[in-house]
Amino acid sequence: MSSIKHYLSLVKFSHTIFALPFALIGFTLALSEGYSFSLKLLLLVLVCMVTARNSAMAFNRFIDRKFDALNPRTAIREIPAGTINPKNALFFIIINCLLFVTATYFINTICFYLSPVALFTVLFYSYTKRFTPLCHLVLGCGLALAPIGSYLAVTGVFAWLPLLFSFTVFTWVSGFDIIYALQDETFDREHQLNSIPVLLGTKGALRFSEVLHVFSIAFVISAGFLGHFNFLYWIGVALFTGLVIYQHTIVKPNDLSRVNLAFGTTNGIASVVFACFTIISLFI
Repeated sequence: MSSIKHYLSLVKFSHTIFALPFALIGFTLALSEGYSFSLKLLLLVLVCMVTARNSAMAFNRFIDRKFDALNPRTAIREIPAGTINPKNALFFIIINCLLFVTATYFINTICFYLSPVALFTVLFYSYTKRFTPLCHLVLGCGLALAPIGSYLAVTGVFAWLPLLFSFTVFTWVSGFDIIYALQDETFDREHQLNSIPVLLGTKGALRFSEVLHVFSIAFVISAGFLGHFNFLYWIGVALFTGLVIYQHTIVKPNDLSRVNLAFGTTNGIASVVFACFTIISLFI
């Protein structure tokens, strides 16, 4: 039980709350278009979501273990703290990657063929901080696969509406990851690691994050018009917008004490609330 707890902590399992609700939006969006519900397919989609994220997070911890050991904020993480052996972490990553690809095989052909692309995207993020400040955008791209991926699992075809939700996730996640990275601006600069805060400074990074979040709000509004959603969806949009704006009111260039509140709590609530209103609106 203790070992399971360590691995759940390694992959920050609670953070699945960011992309998983959007995956469910993509899934139910396909059902609203006349496709039949399949419990087996839903479970396979959930397996893909969990294993892809487990692979990405564990790989990030594995690749960054030396930097994590030097950073006081991250030195307590499982690998540098010694609670999980690097070899065991690597084995965990491989198992999750294999489970992900296997699950896509039982979904449909297009998901199976695209599974290496999806894995490359979510794993590649871990290297990007070493050579580009746009690493946050790569992370956003990885999580943005959730809505379009789950839609593809049901339909086997691409469509603009789920892509708009993917664009929402892309800009929204990239924006709040920049806010989260403010905590390590000094450390990253000292160790020649790249990030938007290192490139633009605290004020510039917050402005860049704001621009990305303006785009994420524009995308959910565009999706509302394209999908001809009812009033429940627009309530969800209003709440999502309010929560996205709220995080920018509690994080200031001279006060980063509430970064974790903005990053985890606020965005987690935004994702769940928006998904609930969107999914209910699809069937009312």
